[in-house]
Parts: sequence; C-alpha cells; structure tokens
Amino acid sequence: MNFEQRNMEITYSEDLQERRDEIEKKLRKKYKHDLVGRFEKAVVRYELVSENDRIAVCISGGKDSMLMAKLFQELKRHNKFPFELVFLCMDPGYLPANRSLIESNAGLLGIPIEFCSTNIFDAVSTIEKSPCYLCARMRRGYLYRFAKEHGCNKIALGHHFDDAIETILMGMLYSGQYQAMLPKLRSTNFEGMELIRPMYLIREKDICRWRDDNGLRFLQCACRFTEMLEKEKGFDCHEPSASKRLETKKLIAELSETIPQVEANLFRATENVVLNKVLGYKIHGEKHTFLEDY
Repeated sequence: MNFEQRNMEITYSEDLQERRDEIEKKLRKKYKHDLVGRFEKAVVRYELVSENDRIAVCISGGKDSMLMAKLFQELKRHNKFPFELVFLCMDPGYLPANRSLIESNAGLLGIPIEFCSTNIFDAVSTIEKSPCYLCARMRRGYLYRFAKEHGCNKIALGHHFDDAIETILMGMLYSGQYQAMLPKLRSTNFEGMELIRPMYLIREKDICRWRDDNGLRFLQCACRFTEMLEKEKGFDCHEPSASKRLETKKLIAELSETIPQVEANLFRATENVVLNKVLGYKIHGEKHTFLEDY
C-alpha cells in the first residue's frame, strides 16, 4: 500500500467514524423517548434481560433488526448488571449484493455481526404456493441452533408494536382465533432457550423516521419468491410484497382515520381479556368452554 492509498483509507475510516458518531448521538438525544426509552421500558416491564444473559441479537439486515442491535449496544453501555451480546446474521442464501448491503450497514453502524450460512432459500424455492411460512419456521430453527452453539440462552427478534397488533387482527380475520405475539416465550424444541422481543413497544413509524433521518438504506425481504412476484406482477422491489399482513396494516390505517385510538386499543385488548365473558379458550392446546364453569 502506497502513501496515497494509506491516506485515503485513513480518511475513509475517519469519515465512517464521524457518521457513526452522529447516528449514535441522534439516537441518544433526538430519539431518546420514542426509541431508546420504549426499548428500555419493554426490557424492564417484561423482564427480558437478566444478569449474565448471553443474547443472540438476530439480524436479518432490515431496519428493525439493525436498530435493535444499536439499542442493545446502548442498553449495555449503561446497564447496571452484566450481560453479553452476540450479533448473529443467518444468511439463508442472499445474493452477493444483498449480503454486501448488510455488511456495509453493519460496518457503518459499528455492529460486529457474525454470519451463519444456510440453504433455506434453495430449500423452499420449489414450493408451489407461498413458501413464507416454511421459510420463517426454518429460519427460527436455525437461529436457535446457531445461538445455542454460541453459548446463548436467548435470541432477540426485532418485532415491534405494529407487528404485534397486526398479528392479533390477522389471527381474528384469517384464522378465527385470538392470540397475541408475546414479548417473550420459552422454546419448546431447544431446552433452556428463550425468545425475546425488546422492540415490542416501539412504533414502526418511529423506526422509519430514524432510518430516513440518517439517510440509511436497509435490506427488504430478499427471498427469490418475492423477487419472482416483483417481476411477474410488477411489485416495487423497495416496498413490502402483497400479503395478508400488508392488507391488515392497511385496514388498521384506515380504521385509525375514524378511530384514533384503534392501535392502542388493539394492544390493550390483549391485557384486558375478560375470561368469564368468552365462549371458549385454549390452554396448552386443550380446549375449554364457558359451560364448564357456568
């Protein structure tokens, strides 16, 4: 490396550090309430992090998981008890350009990610109907396995407030059931492992505001099925693909125009279930009816 190349590398490194410092400063100051505060509130309210935890922060490359990684770094920076973080990115078969985008964003944000490669995209590519459900299950299984191999006792996913209320309504409209996306749950297949969702109280609009305010571009769903839909049906590759979740998101937005508290009420409903006013319920897969206690 000659003198000129070395100076260019130093300048690039300094510029990168300056931009990272600016992003972190904004997070601590401008987004102290909407992002940092709500993240910490969820961690405390739902008891998501305990002393000596080793948490696998699962990074997909999207805006939610990348922000979650930064918020975990902030939490660790001033937390009162020790815990460890492993920033894990499970590569299901990304195209080189998509993986490069993840690496670039991680470098900019100062997130020391570790990649674990799989062939999930190849495995689900031959499924005729939407392979999204199977893909999600396979991803989750690999994440648990990789996390356990890294000595972790928890995996953290970037689901936020909007994901939670959309899941509630989707279950009612499309599956005829009422259940919440819980902020934490124990794994049934990986003993001693727990899944946590520390973004649970954070609004998606605030995540988007943070992303746009910093001029960041993150990975959208990069699976081949999505790409095929974009080519065949003309979907914009920079927008979420058509899905029941997107339909539900639009429905909630429409309802919010006439019922301003609809989002908050959907969320509160999960904490205010009146058991003596329901026809039936399930506990651990066993169905019960109100007639049992009538």
